[in-house]
Amino acid sequence: MADEADFQGMSPSPARRWLRRTGALLAGAPLLAGLLQLPAGMPAHAVEKSAPAEAGGSRTVSVSVDTLTPSAPTDSDTLTVSGTVTNNSKQAVTDAHVGLRVSPDTLSSRSAIDHAAQRTGYLPGVDGAEIGGKYVEDFDKLAPGVSQTFSISVPVKDLDLGDDGVYQLGVSLSGQTAAQPYEQVLGIQRTFLPWQPDAPSTKTKTTYLWPLISNVHMTAETLPNQQQTPVFQNDDLAKEISAGGRLSQLLSLGKNLDVTWVIDPDLLASVDAMASGYSIKGDGDKVTAGRNQTVAKQWLGELEKAVQNKEVVALPFADPDLASLAHNGKNVTGSLSHLKDATDVASSTVETVLHVKPDTDFAWPVDGAIDPSIVKVATSAGADKVIARSDSLQDDRLSYTPTAARPIGSGTTAVVADAGLSTAFEDDMTSASGSTLAVQEFLAQSLMINLQEPGKERSIVVAPQRMPSASQAASMAQALTALQGGHWSQPAGLSDAAKAKPDPDAATNVPSTSRYPSSLRKEELPQSAFQLIEDTQDKLDSFKVILNERARVVTPFGRAIDRAMSTSWRGHPTRALVFRQGVRSYLDLLTSQVRLIKKSETKLSGRSATIPVTVQNNLMQGVGHLVLRLTSQQPTRLKVGNGPYYEQPISVSGGHSQSVKFTTTANANGRAAVVAQLFTEDGQPYGTPVTFDVNVTEITPTVMLVIAGGVLLLVLAGFRMYTQRKRVAARQAEEEPDSGSEDPDAAPQGEGLNESADGTVDTGDTVGSAEKPEQESDTHTGADDPEQPSDPAADTAPESTDPSGTGERVDR
Repeated sequence: MADEADFQGMSPSPARRWLRRTGALLAGAPLLAGLLQLPAGMPAHAVEKSAPAEAGGSRTVSVSVDTLTPSAPTDSDTLTVSGTVTNNSKQAVTDAHVGLRVSPDTLSSRSAIDHAAQRTGYLPGVDGAEIGGKYVEDFDKLAPGVSQTFSISVPVKDLDLGDDGVYQLGVSLSGQTAAQPYEQVLGIQRTFLPWQPDAPSTKTKTTYLWPLISNVHMTAETLPNQQQTPVFQNDDLAKEISAGGRLSQLLSLGKNLDVTWVIDPDLLASVDAMASGYSIKGDGDKVTAGRNQTVAKQWLGELEKAVQNKEVVALPFADPDLASLAHNGKNVTGSLSHLKDATDVASSTVETVLHVKPDTDFAWPVDGAIDPSIVKVATSAGADKVIARSDSLQDDRLSYTPTAARPIGSGTTAVVADAGLSTAFEDDMTSASGSTLAVQEFLAQSLMINLQEPGKERSIVVAPQRMPSASQAASMAQALTALQGGHWSQPAGLSDAAKAKPDPDAATNVPSTSRYPSSLRKEELPQSAFQLIEDTQDKLDSFKVILNERARVVTPFGRAIDRAMSTSWRGHPTRALVFRQGVRSYLDLLTSQVRLIKKSETKLSGRSATIPVTVQNNLMQGVGHLVLRLTSQQPTRLKVGNGPYYEQPISVSGGHSQSVKFTTTANANGRAAVVAQLFTEDGQPYGTPVTFDVNVTEITPTVMLVIAGGVLLLVLAGFRMYTQRKRVAARQAEEEPDSGSEDPDAAPQGEGLNESADGTVDTGDTVGSAEKPEQESDTHTGADDPEQPSDPAADTAPESTDPSGTGERVDR
């Protein structure tokens, strides 16, 4: 047997490798002879394209490699490869077998790995000779459209691997068909075998970011109860954290790995809210109670245990889209302040929920793509390290992969993740074959980085996609488990990677804005989104000043505004718009709960009256710091207070109304428009004004004539009585001397009579006594004198400027 031959001066393995290479060249000799006989006019690229097909139709059968263990073997291991072969042709394949092929030489560079991964079809001399012997699996017949499984195990020592490096491993099916009745390679699948059996002198430090990030789930709404039960858009988050869900998988896999956890605090806040009780928004105003509190508590408990003594990096709350802010939000006043708020609340959220102190010094633009404006915005909230990617900050001059840390000016460090390793698991990983190939290529690239500069210690960062699926997470974990169990790499934290000594030859120039990828720019939030966000913030600022318990409104709306800028909205512009509009609409609804009750026309009968205006508060909390102003639009006709308007402070308890009375004075008849408006204490209008008419119906001229006539009649009647009494008094005075001539010698008639000093005696004559009252009436005119019968009675009450009594008619 050829693979058992030994040659003098050669060890057994090199001898076998020499024979395999020679056999591969001999196998390709017939193909070379055929090519030499091609017409002279046939182009070279036609030869290249035709060669694999004419080598035996190597795409007749598809071969999938579902498992390859161990992923990075050592000398003492046994390599097991299993998978499936499927006949894609219309003819049966007979005398078939599956075998393994190892390339005779290692690949020389990372680009060579990329090229080999893209190549399809069998190429003699490149794919190596089949190991053969007992390390094959035979199939007598493979019918059209039929699939068969295979599994081949071979001791690694029999693979005859030589120098450390990355080998191509081909899994091929050979057989014959009725049209081509001779053995040929009918299908092949190529993968990679990283070979580093012994630890190198210098290992690569590898930092792997393990992201826990999700979409936006919570709305700005809460139930009208004391607990403020949060309302979720749907129950998708419960599915993600339940057993088998995406976030559940990330947690269960990540806790066994040496990784840096990168967490969006909004995810923690959302799951924590679920654990305390939540509701789910339905159609219209329908809301149903959530039922996954236990699942939320369990997930948070497991996460808290997993991150203890591990590095945790907290992104700004809700993972704001830094590129969108830099390109479209910076021109909207106030937009950047939201990033600062989101950063400030990030640390407290993680500490409260997980009881660990996170690192908030890192900013992570989407896909690590940066330009000067993105770096400026990313560092404006306090971060001094930006996670970039090597396809953005490229190193075209270097033949090796440099250390991740790069100083880019102004005290900012760019931590440049490796693009090839970071994107290794972005494709569909649901198939076993796709996952296995991705894992092997990841390991191959990682080993090649170490082999580029074996004596140069470097620090490499891997920043995968923000929200890997469950299958992608499983593939990532499989690759990391193999990498951390290998000999060429050692794990490191992100903070250590940022502190590593930069490579002096690495690129540090931030690419210009024009080089920002157009595919990413198309997915950014538009400027109109930031304008709506800022309008919402302005309204929130006006609303919160009247609240007695501001945190009940400011906190949920502040976090909702952060969520409106989330990176997770990329690719979902309609959903993003609906969310932003929903936040604004709910805020409008709350502000409208404090309002003035509309009034109909008010009738004012008389010169003055009080007009009531009612303020209604349907919120769960009290409001204050408000002023109610009532303004007359025609102050010459109707005054409010002593001028055109009057203001009164307002304070209303939650769920109550309050009526405020304003004094008004009419100067003329007719309608006068009146406007009631609420103002904040700083003079800003609040809510919608209420306008109503006051119809002044003062005393009319006809009524005045009637009253004047009545008074005149009373005066004339009193004058007539007065003259009559005067005439009576005059007659009595004339008769008085005659009645006084009596006999001076007459004797008194009895005791009890009063004799005057001059000898005159008062006889008690009633006629004579009438003069004294009359004289008293003429000489005493004090106000305290009792009202005389002849005085006219008052027709109306005295005029007063005091507010009208309750008897006045004020129709509302």
